[in-house]
Amino acid sequence: QVQLVESGGGLVQAGGSLRLSCAASGSGFIINNMGWYRQAPGKQRELVAIISRGGSTNYADSVKGRFTISRDNAKNTVYLQMNSLKPEDTAVYYCNANIRTTTWGTLWGQGTQVTVSS
Repeated sequence: QVQLVESGGGLVQAGGSLRLSCAASGSGFIINNMGWYRQAPGKQRELVAIISRGGSTNYADSVKGRFTISRDNAKNTVYLQMNSLKPEDTAVYYCNANIRTTTWGTLWGQGTQVTVSS
C-alpha cells in the first residue's frame, strides 16, 4: 500500500522559513504530478504549488516569489521551501500525488500544521 508521509511543519515567526517534506512509501508505483495544498480554519482547501515529474512548476499567486516546490524522483519525495512566511500562511498543509499502482489515482498525506505568528 502506498502512503504519503509529511514532515516539517511547526511554529515560526512572521518573516521566517520552514521546509516541508513529503515522501511516498511502498512499492510498485509510478508518480506523476506532486503538489502541496493548504486549508486554513473555516476556508476551503487550496492549491499552493504543483510540480510535474519533469520539474515544471505552478504556484498560487499568494506564494509566488516566497515558496519553492521541488522534488527528488529517486526518493519519491516532494519539498516545499517556504520563506518570508506571513500569518496568513497559517494552515494545515497537505501533500498530494498523482500515483499509478494498477490504475491512476490521487493520494493525500495526513497533513502538517504550519503556524505563523505575527
